[in-house]
Amino acid sequence: MNPFLLSILRLFFGLVTLVAVGWQLSIHVRMGFNVVNFFSYFTNLSNLFAAFVLLLTAFRHLSGRATSASMDRLRAVSTVNMAVVGIVFTLLLREVDLGALRPWINTWLHYVMPCAVVLDWLLQPPRTRLGARQLLVIQIFPLAYLAYALVRGTGGWYPYPFLNPANVGGYGGVAVYAVGIALTFFVGGWVLLALGNRLDRSNDG
Repeated sequence: MNPFLLSILRLFFGLVTLVAVGWQLSIHVRMGFNVVNFFSYFTNLSNLFAAFVLLLTAFRHLSGRATSASMDRLRAVSTVNMAVVGIVFTLLLREVDLGALRPWINTWLHYVMPCAVVLDWLLQPPRTRLGARQLLVIQIFPLAYLAYALVRGTGGWYPYPFLNPANVGGYGGVAVYAVGIALTFFVGGWVLLALGNRLDRSNDG
């Protein structure tokens, strides 16, 4: 794909994501929901990070600067996070009551953005070869998030039903889900890094 067009698409997806998250936040605030809880959903955090990475990558290219190794690493983290957002939502949360979440925002954050970010990775693979060290780095955020979510749960609020021991037969059930999601991050990260290392870089921006 033409690098300039790709940058425009990155701007579009990044800005629409910021609007979607901001719109949903305003709805939560008007309804009196806890703002900290809003920013405690992995979906919201991952989409905000993905929007930041897309916008930063677009601005770098439009200003004439090539993608750097540090940007490749940020893109790797964002891509794996968003891929898992799409997978986990589709497998575990698609039938869950989403409360005040607007349908178009749900579709954008859980389906459109995961596909867009993964496609962006494939259309413009990293200039730097990313290996085992980066794969381990990718695991840091989801593990930290899991620890945070479980700590928050001691106060009686869990961001997702599969993290609530009362819904899954105790902490053993939580552990099963946690291991399954961790494996998804690891395998998904390995696949995406391997693809990024093998794809043609001739159209890098």
